[in-house]
Amino acid sequence: MQLITCEPTTMSEAVVMEPPREAAFMESSCGAVDLDDCVVDAANESSEEESTGEREEDEPTDVPAQHTQTVSAQRPDSLSVAAAAVGAEPQGLWTSQGDAEVKLRMGESGMAAEAPLTIHQMFTSAVERFGGFTALSWKDGEQMKTMNYEEYYQTCRTAAKSFLKLGLQRYHGVGILGFNSVEWFISDIGAILAGGFAVGIYTTNSPEACQYVAENCKANIIVVENHKQLQKILQVEDKLPHLKAIIQYKDALKEKRPNLYSWAEFMELGRDEPDAPLDAIIASQKPNQCCTLIYTSGTTGQPKGVMLSHDNLTWTALSTSRHVHLTEATQAQEAVVSYLPLSHIAAQMVDIWVCMKVGGVTHFAQPDALKGSLVNTLKEVRPTAFMGVPRVWEKMQEKMKSVGAKSSTVRRKVAAWAKDVGLQTNLTKMNQNGAVGRPTFSYHIAKKLVFKKVRKALGLERCNKCFTGAAPITKDTLEFFLSLNIPLYELFGMSESSGPHTISVPEAFKLTSCGKEIPGCKTKLLNPDEEGNGEICLWGRHVFMGYLNMPDKTEEALDAEGWLRSGDLGKHDHNGFLFITGRIKELIITAGGENIPPVPIEDAVKEHVPLISNAMLIGDKRKFLSMLLTIKCQVNSESGAPEDELTPEVVELCRKLGSTATRVSEICGGRDRAVHGAIQDGINRVNDKATSNAQRIQKWIVLDKDFSIVGGELGPTMKLKRPVVLKMYKEQIENFYKELATPTTPDNPLPPK
Repeated sequence: MQLITCEPTTMSEAVVMEPPREAAFMESSCGAVDLDDCVVDAANESSEEESTGEREEDEPTDVPAQHTQTVSAQRPDSLSVAAAAVGAEPQGLWTSQGDAEVKLRMGESGMAAEAPLTIHQMFTSAVERFGGFTALSWKDGEQMKTMNYEEYYQTCRTAAKSFLKLGLQRYHGVGILGFNSVEWFISDIGAILAGGFAVGIYTTNSPEACQYVAENCKANIIVVENHKQLQKILQVEDKLPHLKAIIQYKDALKEKRPNLYSWAEFMELGRDEPDAPLDAIIASQKPNQCCTLIYTSGTTGQPKGVMLSHDNLTWTALSTSRHVHLTEATQAQEAVVSYLPLSHIAAQMVDIWVCMKVGGVTHFAQPDALKGSLVNTLKEVRPTAFMGVPRVWEKMQEKMKSVGAKSSTVRRKVAAWAKDVGLQTNLTKMNQNGAVGRPTFSYHIAKKLVFKKVRKALGLERCNKCFTGAAPITKDTLEFFLSLNIPLYELFGMSESSGPHTISVPEAFKLTSCGKEIPGCKTKLLNPDEEGNGEICLWGRHVFMGYLNMPDKTEEALDAEGWLRSGDLGKHDHNGFLFITGRIKELIITAGGENIPPVPIEDAVKEHVPLISNAMLIGDKRKFLSMLLTIKCQVNSESGAPEDELTPEVVELCRKLGSTATRVSEICGGRDRAVHGAIQDGINRVNDKATSNAQRIQKWIVLDKDFSIVGGELGPTMKLKRPVVLKMYKEQIENFYKELATPTTPDNPLPPK
């Protein structure tokens, strides 16, 4: 099988060398990078992910002009600032035009100098090396089905020819609306091979939100999972002038309509089509052209189409796989479970591209994975690497605590002892930068009695790479799993960085840090304060091309030198580990002018009051801080909606407090004095550690239901949608501030005016 190579002249025109350096900024670059050629499964949407992890929905922060004026370094001679900024030069570092090309942020050596590849080149290379290895695995009823890399590639080619026959035009979108499946992957790659844009659409989108995405990317074709998703598109079909066909890949069609196809009918269209037209399109593709659009979830405005090039995806897959030491299938095949939303870059990078890079096998979970069936899939698949958003790890933690509470006294004591041994052993290892001393006898016993059994119960006995990202995770959850000998490796990145930018690994791991850069990437902190906190800016070949049809937003996201501004605040420790300390747009600026990052305070409340599920700090432009709280409750396995019934863990906690509550409705609104008092005690302990009176929580309320995706308070990667919550609970928030009197606190004993 021949690889289609890029002409040298093409690549020399598409290259820009190392980023400009500026001594005023604190910079960090990844050190030793000559690691084995391997692959990752992490991507802070995680999104959502951070310790924010993947971030996908927030708009770039509006930074005052003087911020960019501090950059005095010279831009590389190959690109003028003016030309890039106004788009006058056809190959600047960024663009907002879907059919444009950009200069790649190439380096002179190391990972940044790796030869650029198109998606097709990476795929054919995988077929040559791993052709007979299983690529995809899924359940059809009770029967397990598989597809190897050779079959996978040929099926994607057939889908590409079918798309072309249906009228897919170059640089037009193929929208994909449905849960993770083999058809999702084939539609995605088929769209790219055919010269279109692969465009994931969140399954939770309303018809209007689907319309916006489809119209923005000029979608010629939309692939939907089932009748439910089909109805969304049919409702807005007359408002989509570019739409030529709809394909439904699950269940039988309930009605026949013009240009509506079942998956079998769709695949049949391209079965006997000649190869030449497709091959000509593939041969014309360049690594510096757009192939995929990742739409932000639009919590702060209209969704933005993040344009990712072939090189963004193929290079990031290579760098990530080496950084986390994934093995190629010819040595030992990696296995991952696909369950996170594929419209988010985290899932795409892990499940599709990184797996392809090393010849891994992707197993598809059931559609109700996040409603309870995920653990069953993990037990069946026994993945070697697993990416979980914080809420997944928290749910596992809650379940294990609930089971543990029902165990005998002896079992509880053994588990507590083992967890203490596990935590101390792993903290020691962490503090020694991964150096492994001689394990203690106690550790061996704890591993045999507890750790191995826990891993097996979770389906993680083969998994030595457990990642978390897409949203902040609490220190309590990190320590819980560390005590069970399951270190969770945090990562940081965003859709605009093709997924990961920094990832923790066993030999470079610190609790609450999201690690160090993947090879070939660089970080600088913009305008650091006296504690070293500055806006995290990113450089590397993973940095996106720009936002489709949004030149202004693109220039907000990228500074004059081409550095990607994340909008996240962070700092480095003396060893170069990155710590996320907040988001600029999340910063609460009180009426008194004090800047307060909400996440640390929210995490502290959840740590001190373990029955709290979600906490959201309020106080922007207000005289004092207040907080919305929700209680951990059962979740409907069908809809994913929070229910009134408390979790067993919370019921047990209530009993210890002297409360008989079994439902949220018995607690909210201050109905249960014992629980109310316990929450206040926890908040008092948090307030005792506040650095100033302005950082004390003065008022709070327990809401009558938990936050959820279906409720609208959480995004697809379980990240809190603060603007949505502010709007939904406006009345409760306003009630906090109805009094004109200054709140009385121990530090502020002023009587009401």
